[in-house]
Parts: sequence; structure tokens; C-alpha cells
Amino acid sequence: MSTPYDAIVIGSGQAGPFLAAKLAATGLRTALVEKTHLGGTCVNDGCMPTKTLIASARAAHIARLAAQYGVTIGGPVSVDMAAVKARKDRVVGQSIDNLTRWINGLENLTLLWGHGRFVGPHAVEVTASDGIRQVLEAPRIFINVGGRAVLPEWPGIRDVEVLTNTSVMELDTLPEHLIVVGGSYIGLEFAQMYRRFGARVTVIEYGDRLIAREDPDVSREVQAILEREGVKFHLGVRCAKVAAVNGGTRIRVALNACGAAHEVEGSHLLAAVGRRPNTDGLGLERAGIATDARGFIKVDDQLRTNVEGIWALGDCNGRGAFTHTSYNDHEIVAANLLDGGERRVSDRIPAYALFTDPPLGRIGLTETEARASGRRVLSGLMPMSRVGRARERGETQGFMKVVVDADSERILGAALLCIEGDEIVHSLLEVMAAGASYKVIQRTVHIHPTVSELIPTLLSNLQEQPVAP
Repeated sequence: MSTPYDAIVIGSGQAGPFLAAKLAATGLRTALVEKTHLGGTCVNDGCMPTKTLIASARAAHIARLAAQYGVTIGGPVSVDMAAVKARKDRVVGQSIDNLTRWINGLENLTLLWGHGRFVGPHAVEVTASDGIRQVLEAPRIFINVGGRAVLPEWPGIRDVEVLTNTSVMELDTLPEHLIVVGGSYIGLEFAQMYRRFGARVTVIEYGDRLIAREDPDVSREVQAILEREGVKFHLGVRCAKVAAVNGGTRIRVALNACGAAHEVEGSHLLAAVGRRPNTDGLGLERAGIATDARGFIKVDDQLRTNVEGIWALGDCNGRGAFTHTSYNDHEIVAANLLDGGERRVSDRIPAYALFTDPPLGRIGLTETEARASGRRVLSGLMPMSRVGRARERGETQGFMKVVVDADSERILGAALLCIEGDEIVHSLLEVMAAGASYKVIQRTVHIHPTVSELIPTLLSNLQEQPVAP
């Protein structure tokens, strides 16, 4: 016996609840199925908790630098990690409570707790924690199941306790020495955070440089910023092996980096080498839903799967992997399905940030990508040491870089590695979205003294770059 619905949403990340609410608001009887917790990665163990921890780490960092601003603190700065975690838990808890009250108050929407898996093209079996099962059927099904961290395939790594972005959230004591495996966005945020809390931190990265998708000058500057705070790095790592030592209380990583043998011994090991979609165990084969070799659900430009009436949104479709792209996925599907729209994934401009301090705000193409495209490219770079507002605040690390198409005058991309770069970059993103010439913002009068007032100056000093060979 099955229960009929007009729509089923599997997963409650950043797309699922909002899409379910819009479906229900049109009068569609909608089921929202969630296995573990509302809010997905972002609310529970991603954006919200990590940025809350980063705020605490920055407070400790600024307190240690107080004397540089003429401020005297009576004694050494210490960090109460239990209090830091408690603050993080309160922020997360408030968000989950608000989301729960909102969902439970919506008409035509039923929240079902349990693991959902397909038992047919338009049938989903939900198994609750007590083992009770029920089958739901609907002509429209939306998959928003997110992803999870993976471990590197190193000998011995499964014989020790390995932290991920999820389990590290439960720490309420300070690691003596945190070894971070992975020199990309998640790993670098945790590296700086825990260094500022007072831990020794070593980052181990397979690639020859950090955040390899960025331009080399960005990678070098990010590494330099973190090294100035005391973070250690091993790049170009090969042949890594993990072992428990000192009676299991310590973890040792033996590795080869750039042709030299090294050993790193720490108290904790954090894996931040990538994520995989939570599509295994969904019974996708029972519905005939196609996936790629990595398990991502294949979708078209409007997020439709190969099965009529089934869509995939968020991390599980491999088309974004960010909270904001997941949310935008729901906007695309809702507009097309409910409003007769023609919105597409390919319409959005790539935009994301690395939330180190200073942050990196990134939009569009890198300079490397732009030059490789065969276009005539203009670019400009301004070190933050030339920005008065940055000097006033004592935060002159990093730079701002913009890339422009010389013929169309359109902005192709930008990398703002600077104080408030994650916010300032949106002024450039909006000009890109409007398809306007860079001269629009170049000729706009900005407020003084601000960081963004130097964007017009930066755009007034663009230089043509050679096309990449």
C-alpha cells in the first residue's frame, strides 16, 4: 500500500525545503523526506558552524595583535575551546529551530523522517529509525541529498581516527598539532582557524601548489599569508603512509615531498581532500536514474534527470557544490516548473569564496583561463598595501585582480584576496551579470575611505596580456 503525493523532495539541504515550500504553496501535496537533520551540510557542519568558528578565531587573532593598535590587554590571550564550541552550537541550533518551525507550519507539506530510496521510477520507500517503512508515490520527485567527505587512499589511514568537516565540529578541546590533509578551500580554512586558536598546524597537499584551480599568484599569496601565521606546508606529497604511535595517542604521517622524505607527527588528523555525493543507497537503479563514474546524478541544463518527472539539485548533481548554487538550483527548477520560465544552470556566473583571513572572493574566469581562451585579455592587479582603507585597518595582505575582454570590454573574472574581498567582489559580479562594460564601474564615484573605492583605479590601469601558448 502506498501513499500518493503530488511531489516528493528527498533531502533538506539548501534546495529541498525551499522548493518543497513553493510546491506546497501552489496547493501541491508535498512530502519532504529527511534522514538525519534539517538544513543539510551548510547549516549543520558546513558554512554556518565553520564561519562561526572562524569568527572566534579571528577575535583571538586580533586580540593578540592589540598592541599594534595601541590597545593593552592585561595578560596573554587564551581560548576556551568549550566556550567556542558552545557558541557555535547555539548559532547552529537557532538556525535549525527556525527552519523546523517554518517547515512544520506550512500547509500541504508533510515532513517525514527516515531514509528515502527509490523502489520504482516514481515510488520512494521511507525507512524510519525504528524500522517502520512506508512507500510514497508522486509524479514529480526532487533529489537533494548532498555529499560527504572522502578519505585519501593512504596505507594505514583507516587504522587511526580521522576527522572530517563533520566530526571536527564536535571538538571542544584544542589539538596540540593538527595535521590537515588537503590544501584546498576547506582544509585551508580549518588550518588558519586552528592555528589562531593556538594549535600547531601542518598542511599536506598532493598538488605542487595550494588551491590549484586558482592562478599561481593567488596560490602563492595564500600560502605566504598562512605561513606568516605559523602554518607549515608540505606540497607535492607522494607515497604517504599513516600510523598510530605512542600507544595510539599520536598519529604519524610518513611522506615524500618534492623528492625528500619527511615525517609529520600530530595529535589529530583532518581529511579535507574532497567530497562524494550521497547517491549510493538511494536505489537509483530501481528508478533508472543515470549517474556518472563518480556517482553524481546526470542532469541537463534545467536539472532534469534522464527519467521524466525526476530532478536532482545541489551537491548530488555535480553542477555546483556550494550552498548558493544549491539554492539557485531550486530557483531554476521552481521558475521553470511553476512559472513557465526557461532558466538554466549555464546562465549563472561561477562565484565562490575562500573564507580565510583575508578572504578570497572569486568570480568568473581566472587570468590563466582567460588567456587560454584565445581572447585579447586586459588585466589589472593592485596590492592592498596601496589601499588607504587597508592601511588604516592594518590589513594590507593580499591583492585585487580583475580580468577583462579587451574587445567587448566585459569583465571576465576577478580574484579579490583582500580584506572584505568576499563582499566587494559582488560589485564586479553584478556588472558581469548585467553584461555591461567595465567602464560602468570604472566611472562610478565610490565612497571614501573604503576598499571598494580602489576598484575604479584598478580598472583604469589595465594592461593587455599575451595569449597563452
